[in-house]
Amino acid sequence: MNLKQIERISKALSDVNRLKIVQAIQSCDGKLECSTITASLNLSQPSVSHHIKKLVDADLIEPQKEGRFYFYTLNHEVMESYLSSLKKL
Repeated sequence: MNLKQIERISKALSDVNRLKIVQAIQSCDGKLECSTITASLNLSQPSVSHHIKKLVDADLIEPQKEGRFYFYTLNHEVMESYLSSLKKL
């Protein structure tokens, strides 16, 4: 993983709400629907969408459309690579 990728992921994880989203997805068997995130974090839907976009852009979570709904899963490969790269710095 190059330094630019590390920077992008670090910026995505620098917000407490994004950390809460990652934590919520992990605690729900690694798959969570957007409205569930909105309800569990007590944030507005536009705010959750903004945070999710940042996490998707950093490749930390992956969207999966099922019917009308989007579910989000953690990208464990990217997370592990990121953590490994941080240890090497």
